[in-house]
Amino acid sequence: MLQSKIDTSLPTRVSGLNEWYRLNSATAVLRHALASPEAGKLALVSSFGAESVVLLHMISVLKRDTPVIFLDTEMLFAETLVYQQELAERLGLKDLRIIRPDPSEVAKQDPNADLHQSDTDACCTMRKTVPLQYALQGFDGWITGRKRYHGGDRAALDFFETEESTGRMKVNPLAHWTREDVQTYMEENRLPRHPLVAQGYPSIGCKPCTSRVAAGEDARAGRWRGTEKSECGIHFVNGKPVRTGETA
Repeated sequence: MLQSKIDTSLPTRVSGLNEWYRLNSATAVLRHALASPEAGKLALVSSFGAESVVLLHMISVLKRDTPVIFLDTEMLFAETLVYQQELAERLGLKDLRIIRPDPSEVAKQDPNADLHQSDTDACCTMRKTVPLQYALQGFDGWITGRKRYHGGDRAALDFFETEESTGRMKVNPLAHWTREDVQTYMEENRLPRHPLVAQGYPSIGCKPCTSRVAAGEDARAGRWRGTEKSECGIHFVNGKPVRTGETA
């Protein structure tokens, strides 16, 4: 008697995980992802930005030796670099990996550090997307801090996603959190805030492409201001947002 073949493909696993954990807390989702064979070997990719401390703190509590990948584009605010060092030490992160762009590519494509003025996408690709793909080699998936309330392409975000081009899983434990949830968690755990938040930067990226946000503006309005660009590209494949594996 022939046995039916069980579908264990990544989209099927992602769909099942989203259905199973749709009513669970961020901590439960993260705890499962870090321990489950279904998710495989994961790394947390963190910008050490305005809200990054929440997931970093959760990682430090649940599994402190989880690999944490920090993309130093070499165009970040000095405040971000200091915050990254202080936070990693305070939380006792045991496997912090600081990734920088290939020096030869920087010399070839952006010798005067002004590529962002003419082609922001090319700059992000060289300084973030390509280095991240190299850094993620050997991992089955990665954990992000994206949330639905950020709007735009993130509005329908699920806990688990399929990255079809790489065959990796993406885990978004905070997908359903609100801005108030983030602030409450930081206050209850007495976590240090990025110093630029108090100066009007609720979303922080590279210095040349990040500006202050006025009262009433969207939190990400200061990213690539004056352009149609809203994402650096690490969550895109072939120019489109990666958001597959939903049950609907």
